[in-house]
Amino acid sequence: MSGVRVGGEVARKFLIENIDAHPADIVKVASEKFNCSRQAVHQHLRRLIGEGAVLVSGNTRSKRYSLAELLEWTKQYEVTRELAEDAVWRNDIAPLLGKLPDNVLNIWHYGFTEMLNNVIDHSEARCAVVSVRKTAAATRIQIYDDGVGIFKKIQAALELLDERHSVLELAKGKFTTDPANHSGEGIFFSSRMFDEFDILSGEVYFSHEFDKKEDWILQRSTPRGGTIVTMLLHNHTARTTKKVFDKFTSGEDYGFNKTVVPVKLVQYGDDNLVSRSQAKRLLTRIDRFKVVMLDFSSVTSIGQAFADEVFRVFKSKHPEVNLMPMHASSEVKRMISRAIALAAESGRA
Repeated sequence: MSGVRVGGEVARKFLIENIDAHPADIVKVASEKFNCSRQAVHQHLRRLIGEGAVLVSGNTRSKRYSLAELLEWTKQYEVTRELAEDAVWRNDIAPLLGKLPDNVLNIWHYGFTEMLNNVIDHSEARCAVVSVRKTAAATRIQIYDDGVGIFKKIQAALELLDERHSVLELAKGKFTTDPANHSGEGIFFSSRMFDEFDILSGEVYFSHEFDKKEDWILQRSTPRGGTIVTMLLHNHTARTTKKVFDKFTSGEDYGFNKTVVPVKLVQYGDDNLVSRSQAKRLLTRIDRFKVVMLDFSSVTSIGQAFADEVFRVFKSKHPEVNLMPMHASSEVKRMISRAIALAAESGRA
């Protein structure tokens, strides 16, 4: 193999971002990526090891590399009227994060303060525990509170039959149990800013990963009290808060008028999306938006009644709402086209 010289910063960034996925063969992966010698890769690894960013274990033939924890910190806060999310950010969290790019710090500032404010204003908790874990690649912040549980609170507020229905309402955005004091935008935008955003509460676990086609929801057999919110962000992402806001807002008032609704969240287990009641659950509150992207990722089929309720009945009542299906299978597209055709015929009648 030719001894191609690789820029140090580029090579070390690649190593840091890929060691977790390739702990045993990162040298081979990197040498193939940059068409350079293994000796050159080992040089960069030795530097990262010397800086304390990477750990190595095992002997010559079975060496394994991993990212070192640069920071692990935990603190418990009493949830009182005096607790202020901006003060916690300024005094505790921002100094811990250190010299990260401005766009990364802006995302953390927004997401952390929004999530801690939710605990203060909504959770009815006595205490909150914040933990921070940082490696050379990414930072993870987790906020736990011992309150009533976010999904149970939404379930009670909307009189939902199932805790899992709460996740769908959060995914749509513009929902809050305290509309006089909150816009209901915090969780929606935060979940789309981070590489990973998870909520665990009661029997329900909700996860959103950046650039993944679908959110996913699991039901746990052993419920846990309170709520845990976990946020992970790569330390050198090019993402910005403005890019995320721009994706879902428009107009001079910068209004939050677009949303993406994961249709999969209406479906539980082996249920098929066939009924009008399922469609109505999907459509709840989406008349608050101008553009609604209905994401059919992982939905293999829908029934005639479900499609009719969404694309004919709802559309006739709310012509101002632009329903835009995305990632639909051929079978789903067929049912949508049929409902739209029936709507057109009804309009001509």
